[in-house]
Amino acid sequence: MALPVNVASKELLVVDNLKTYFPVRAGVLQRVVAQVKAVDGVSFSIREGETFGLVGESGCGKTTVGRTILRLEPATAGSVYFDGEDVFGKRRGDLKPLRRNMQIVFQDPYSSLDPRMPVGDIIAEGLQIHGMGNRSERHETVQEMLGKVGLNPYHAHRYPHEFSGGQRQRIGIARALALRPKFIICDEPVSALDVSIQSQILNLLRSLSEEFGLTYLFIAHNLSVVEHISDRVAVMYLGKIVELANREDLYRNPLHPYTQALLSAIPLPKPRSKRQRVVLRGEIPSPLNPPTGCRFHTRCPYAMEICKQQEPAFEEKERGHWAACHFVESVGGTAELRPQNVVYQ
Repeated sequence: MALPVNVASKELLVVDNLKTYFPVRAGVLQRVVAQVKAVDGVSFSIREGETFGLVGESGCGKTTVGRTILRLEPATAGSVYFDGEDVFGKRRGDLKPLRRNMQIVFQDPYSSLDPRMPVGDIIAEGLQIHGMGNRSERHETVQEMLGKVGLNPYHAHRYPHEFSGGQRQRIGIARALALRPKFIICDEPVSALDVSIQSQILNLLRSLSEEFGLTYLFIAHNLSVVEHISDRVAVMYLGKIVELANREDLYRNPLHPYTQALLSAIPLPKPRSKRQRVVLRGEIPSPLNPPTGCRFHTRCPYAMEICKQQEPAFEEKERGHWAACHFVESVGGTAELRPQNVVYQ
């Protein structure tokens, strides 16, 4: 079941029943023989000024969601509304004004920057494409953006290979920020960086959000990173969102067994403290042939026959707390996982 969305609301981004399938071709004629269901019915909305975290294991489709929103990948079905405008309804030539307000920071700070261009030209390229200012004004903007991300003005004349990974990611942030967008997709912006640098980039993103009133879709697989920066968090598994809640509610009371397993894997800051681990057995099913019913039932410790046959509805179990599980019930106004006839091992 999709989230109830209201295009006329003040929400900056509304994603409704988004599907992105990739065809698998075979044979001499290269006919389509199957579909990789990378994103299969995802719905959520992001309020203006909010940081919305999207987490899940590698291959769950979270990066494809971000790329499809920006139309870097073609959508199979569904709709995306940005600031009240239908993103998928626009022709390619009409996307330019919209893309000025929708930017992305890529995961790999090494491959996302053109090695043949000086840093100043990389940051100014978007300004030139959109016809923003003359040469002198673009130069001033480049100098300003470098300062905002913690780099020096003379760095504009250097090339990407002269910078570390953390510095390159700062350049990527400056490039996205130069157009003064409303919305930035951060596609695992710290996963390729050392732990000591990750906190610096996260703090930078948070300070820029407060200064420029930015809205983020923050994609990551590390739940401790998402907890540090996000206001709300959605958890994806095999192309679908299985839980969505405010950060505090999700980390305090995770309802879906998959979310519980992910949270149990987060290391505690105290070495002698121990957390009860939820170990998932089995391999992640292929998006080429996802399981029937609940897609998580092949690895779920609570799975029963109904889970194999019927897909659970994505429902609001508490105020603002959504989950897709047959055994999450509301007890005395508080939702909790209540499996029946479970045999523990």
